[in-house]
Amino acid sequence: MKNILMILLALIAGVLVLIGFSGNGGKKPEPPPVAAAPIQTRQTLNKKTQNVLELSEALGQGGVRAEMSITSQGLEVAADAYRTSVGKLSIIAVDQKMSFFQAENERKPKDYAEFMARIIEPGKPDGLMLPMLPYYQEYAYDPEAKELVVVEFPAKKEQWRKETTGAAGL
Repeated sequence: MKNILMILLALIAGVLVLIGFSGNGGKKPEPPPVAAAPIQTRQTLNKKTQNVLELSEALGQGGVRAEMSITSQGLEVAADAYRTSVGKLSIIAVDQKMSFFQAENERKPKDYAEFMARIIEPGKPDGLMLPMLPYYQEYAYDPEAKELVVVEFPAKKEQWRKETTGAAGL
């Protein structure tokens, strides 16, 4: 019985020694790779916004002007038609309010700040509430053309594609 106990202790000691030699040579373990932070999504149906970016800011963040026509195929056509019509109707609403502004002031808003203060009017009861776009699109004001545009962010759109169709794009 004493011999068995001694053999077990020797085996345990041997295993501990082997574990010590099989380490990484005293090097610090490498941290696991950090995945890119997920893009924050948002609810869009029956939601409104007064968030309008300045076009140069949106383009600087990697945005591109959104295609305002239906380009999808198959089941995606209905969603594409909804997104496109929401953007177009918002542009029409802003154009109408800008026409009223122009009739009163004999000019269109001179810059982004005046556009936000006099056309969108964030936080005011009679401010313009725009339908929420999908999280990969934002409204932007083009101060040169003096119009509202829809800007799309390709990285966010790619994440949306992966989330809705899978990595294989099926």
